[in-house]
Amino acid sequence: MKGRQTFTQTMLKVCQHSLLVSAILGTCLFAQSSTQLDRSKIVSTLEGKYGTRAGKRANAWFQVVDSAQGLSEMEKLTKVNTFFNLFTFVDDIKLWGDSNYWATPMEFIGVAGGDCEDFSIAKYFTLLQLGIPDEKLRITMVKATSVNQYHMVLAYYETPGSVPLVLDNLDKEIKPATARRDLLPVYSFNGKQLWLNKEKGRGVLAGSSSRLEKWTDLTHRLGVERLRQPKMRLE
Repeated sequence: MKGRQTFTQTMLKVCQHSLLVSAILGTCLFAQSSTQLDRSKIVSTLEGKYGTRAGKRANAWFQVVDSAQGLSEMEKLTKVNTFFNLFTFVDDIKLWGDSNYWATPMEFIGVAGGDCEDFSIAKYFTLLQLGIPDEKLRITMVKATSVNQYHMVLAYYETPGSVPLVLDNLDKEIKPATARRDLLPVYSFNGKQLWLNKEKGRGVLAGSSSRLEKWTDLTHRLGVERLRQPKMRLE
């Protein structure tokens, strides 16, 4: 994750900003069931903004969501993780001209790639779309010792006390956190809360996720009304 902020810098931002998160679970694109989404509008908007293949990816995403209805939570995790891990990894500075840009899921699908935050965010919102409760999911900042960089993954907790499963774009196989000794958790959050992590678990509650400036900005851009044009084309 070249150009990523250090943990200290990130947490200073956490402490300095207290903007309110928009009502994620009530008004955003991914708060609705898949049958309520305007598929034709989403597909046509992505095609118009990013090209024909972006529309095809949007259709493929809808197929994943539709086919995952009624599956077990583990099957949903696997389906979503596999789908997004086919996308291309590219640094923010190259793709967006910004050293640390958190793309929305529709931007990620539209441009066909992004960095670790974008993989994790897209998986998170898609699993919410599939009915996985928000309290079972944590977007988690870690130190990846294998590449000696800060990195982001998505963690899933089957029960409040269970060891989380890690959905990652570096190691594409879903594994329990205890099997990922290369990841050192730093902090984690979902649509409601923020935790400082000291072990491979939930960590210490540190307040609302609205304290994260990047998260607040992201939630204001969900949907297809504020899509950003990349600096570099991946296709």
